[in-house]
Amino acid sequence: RTRTLNPQLAGICLGYLGDSEDKAWDDEGLHYTADAADNGPLTAQFLFVVDAINFCFWPCPQLEYAELVGALKAQLEKDPAALDADRLAQLREEELASWYTAIGVELPELAERTRCLRQLGVVLRRDFGGLALNLVRAAGNSAVELVHLITGKLPAFRDESMYRGRQVFFYKRAQILVADLWGAYGKSRAAGDGPCAFPDIAELTTFADYRVPQVLRHVGVLKYDDELSRRVDAREEVRAGSDEEVELRAATIMAVEHLRQEIATQGPSLISAEVDWILWCYGEERRDAIGPHHRCLSIFY
Repeated sequence: RTRTLNPQLAGICLGYLGDSEDKAWDDEGLHYTADAADNGPLTAQFLFVVDAINFCFWPCPQLEYAELVGALKAQLEKDPAALDADRLAQLREEELASWYTAIGVELPELAERTRCLRQLGVVLRRDFGGLALNLVRAAGNSAVELVHLITGKLPAFRDESMYRGRQVFFYKRAQILVADLWGAYGKSRAAGDGPCAFPDIAELTTFADYRVPQVLRHVGVLKYDDELSRRVDAREEVRAGSDEEVELRAATIMAVEHLRQEIATQGPSLISAEVDWILWCYGEERRDAIGPHHRCLSIFY
């Protein structure tokens, strides 16, 4: 239902991102990073909370990533203890909702998002002294091991599907969390630079969500079959775990891998996470001018 075409987007990426190093992570300053330069714990705590609820924006037209992050950042800047593990473990739906109604957003999937944050708080308090940064340290400067730790300790991050009798592992939110930590703490691959320096960061794939395939389809890198095209264009929901949803996400990952390789022949050598960031920024800037993304009700993206 979805197939990849030649990665002609490489030229677009290079043209859009002649200064890719400057645009690679949070060039707009959306995130809390006040203590990242000193390898402090609050940035990691913040990013774990962000990516614990980083899913399913489309049911609320007022909610985009900037709003999701901005409300959490405002809470942390107002009260440095707002995202402590003890408080997350006891978080009520009404409290989480109030953080977003303050900016005019009715947070979708509120019960699921609250459950994910409670789970995070319980696990951090029980196993890691309340600090997300301690969980990161337990991975020993390995991005791959950190993905395994996150998905092993936090069931809400276990982004897995069955496809024709085979188990498929996407781990979108776990991988984007590791990449966010790497980006926020300086993008180092030297283990001596702190717990969020990952020599193996290139092992991560792209983060299979809905914005990246939307961009890839727009520029002709992905092509959907007629029925999937009709459903996406009609903004009909694509069922989580269905063959077409799994195929779409898998094709997105393969397309970005081909694209990354093509970019390397023409310009900078980027990892898949950086190509993802480029495509996401490209799509965010043009989201009202390009065709619709697929709609899937899921806690995984």
